[in-house]
Amino acid sequence: MAMKDIKPVGALMIGTGGLFGLWALAAMIGGLHRVDWQPTELVRQYLVASGMIQPIHTMVDFYTHIKGIEYIICVMFFVAFPVFFRYVEKRKTTIRS
Repeated sequence: MAMKDIKPVGALMIGTGGLFGLWALAAMIGGLHRVDWQPTELVRQYLVASGMIQPIHTMVDFYTHIKGIEYIICVMFFVAFPVFFRYVEKRKTTIRS
């Protein structure tokens, strides 16, 4: 596609997307530089800052976290098992004449 085929609105969208992409790349490089180029540490700091994970200081904090995960797994099992059981126990119906 030639550049003259792109309409002004399309060119504006491409330019805006390019600027946002450049900004995101600069932010990622700056973050990696701050944590000595360790991507896993950058991800960990992001998860802590956004509240998705919390530092565990005591055994009670750890146990509470594990119990919460266990309850989520139980609920998922209680939903998935009946669906799986119905799938396994399907029988083919034959038409008798």
